[in-house]
Parts: sequence; C-alpha cells; structure tokens
Amino acid sequence: MSLQPSSAGLRGVVVTHAPDEHDHASEHERSTHAALARQLAGLLGYAAGGEYRPGRHGASHLYFLPSTTLTTDQALALGIRGVDDLFGGVVPHPFVATKAISHPLVACGAMAISGWNPAFAPCAGDAVLAGYSVFSLEDARQAGMKLLAQGPVRVKPVRATGGRGQSVARDAPGLDRLLAAADPAELARHGLVLEQDLDEVRTFSVGQVHVAELTASYYGWQRLTRDNRGEEVFGGTELVVARGGFESLLEPDPGPDIRHAIGQARRYDACVASCYPGFFASRRNYDVALGRDAAGCWRSGVLEQSWRAGGATGAELAALEVFRREPARTRVRTRCVEIFGASPEPPPGATVHFRATDPQVGLLTKYTVVEPDVHPH
Repeated sequence: MSLQPSSAGLRGVVVTHAPDEHDHASEHERSTHAALARQLAGLLGYAAGGEYRPGRHGASHLYFLPSTTLTTDQALALGIRGVDDLFGGVVPHPFVATKAISHPLVACGAMAISGWNPAFAPCAGDAVLAGYSVFSLEDARQAGMKLLAQGPVRVKPVRATGGRGQSVARDAPGLDRLLAAADPAELARHGLVLEQDLDEVRTFSVGQVHVAELTASYYGWQRLTRDNRGEEVFGGTELVVARGGFESLLEPDPGPDIRHAIGQARRYDACVASCYPGFFASRRNYDVALGRDAAGCWRSGVLEQSWRAGGATGAELAALEVFRREPARTRVRTRCVEIFGASPEPPPGATVHFRATDPQVGLLTKYTVVEPDVHPH
C-alpha cells in the first residue's frame, strides 16, 4: 500500500522495501517489518507509508527499511546516501553482507569472488573463530581436512540466517557427505564457510543503532528455541542498551566475557570499514560465540554480522523510544521473544509484532518487552 495523495508535502515517510521478490516471502516477516516501520516513523516524526512504490509517497524525504543489506548500486538507485536514509546498511559487494567475508581463503590461488579483499582476515585476526571461506568443492574439501585435524567442523551456508542450514562434520567421510550435497553453482556464486565447531556455546549479541539523531549501543544474550519442524533456531535476545557509542557499554564493567565480545565486535566492525570502502550502516549487529573447542579450551569469535533489521530490532527500537521519552535516561534493558507453537499470552505491556499462524512456519508469537531496571541511569 502507499499513502493517499493527501500525504503530499510531508516532511518524511518510512517505507519498507524488498529488493528481491523472494525476500520477505513469509507473512510473519512482512507483518514484523510493517510494525517496525511504524516504530521508526514515530521516532523520526514521519508517516508510515507501507511498501515502497516509486513516485507515489509524496514526501520530501523517504526513509527506507530494507529487508536485506543493500549494495551501493541499489542504495544509489533509491536515493540513499547515508545513515539517515535507511535502517540497515550498504555494502560495495553483495558477499560483504554474508558470512563469506569472515575467514581467509584456504590457500594462495584458491578461488575467490569478485571484490574479495584478502586484507580482511588478517585485520580481523582472532576476532573470529578458526575457519575458511571457499568458493569451490576442491577448496572446500581442502579447508575441511585442515580443520578436521583440530576437531569437528561446522559447515555454514553463507546466506542462511538464524543458524539454519548448518551441519557438523566429525570425520572425512562425514565431510564428504556434506560437500556432496552442496550446489557447485551456489558455491561459486556465494561461497561456503567451514569453521571450527564449539561445545557449550553461548552466543552474545553486540550492536549499535542510529535513528533520528539518537545513537545507542548494546550487548545481550541470545536464546535458542525449536521451531515447528523441531529445528533449533533463534528464539530471542535480552539486551542491555546504553545511550551512545560502543564505549558506553564498558561502564559499569559488564564482566570479562562480555567485555571481550564487545572488543571482538568492535574490531570486526572497524575492519569492515577499512577493508571495504563504501560501507555504512545505521544498524549493526554482531553475533559472538563463546564455547569450548575439541581440546577443551575456551574460544570466542564473531559468527556473523547483520546490517539489516533482525531478530533483536524490536528490542533495539523499544530502547530508542525510551531514550527519546526520557532524555536523562542512559541505560535500559529490553527483551525480544520468538515462540513457535502454542504459547501463553504475551506479558502486559509487551509490543506484539506477530501472533498468528504463518503459512510457511506455522504458529508463531513475536513480541518485545522493556524490562524494569533498578539502575536505569
């Protein structure tokens, strides 16, 4: 839908946008993005304009909520020039928005994708786990065998989200079975990540959002749940959100594990900016895993990045709304929850983004809560 002609002359309109017709295919994603667009409109003092329709929104400024990270070419075609034009991010090449950028190639002369910058992996260093990005089956097997010498290997499709589609190889035959199922065309076009597998894993979220001259940073803890097919997937995040940049998260001291995760996320973020000119984002989220490797040693690293609206965005925007209402407030706790199947009513005061049966994923409830905090400042 679009705004009626009476919207002409509005200061601004927030619009959702799916660059690819296959993006946002599910009902719950469309509904959630529409709800997030309304929240963004409230923060900006704009109108909510529904889905983007060129030339039909009648406003002096369009603010975009894309379903994916945009490329530079896509952004320029929409008139997006900087962080005040969208909630999300812009990258110079599509692969930069996927897991593929996180790891080095397996060897000199290994196949790489156009635009690949070999400087990123040494820049990120131990901010990521041990692993390789590969673009051919031959390189994938070589990478897998190298990693198997140290323990089990996690095979990760680079474009999947929420942990979906991942498998673990524990020996060479298992690796071969997984790679035999890989699509060579998908591999050459987008890549595949092979990474050390960890046990006893905890996943932290570290991120930052900038909307309407408000900047907030956060750390949090993810939880997993089972979807209606029984697959383990993202089930929500609890966030501690601070007004200001990443440095605002360090006082009071969040503890060694979270402090280390914040440092790894900041390093990863800085390396993207230095190695891929043209990158910018008003929403940055980094998943950082902490767990034990096959030798029993604790390891941690950024698993993936997200520069688009994600599972934690309801909680992010709820925190910004608190900061907008309460100018003296510097910290807030928020929580977003996703529950598959039958569930109790969301708690009083929750912002419900979706509570219905989605034709693709089944019964699903998604909501956000602002938690009471005895130390709000």
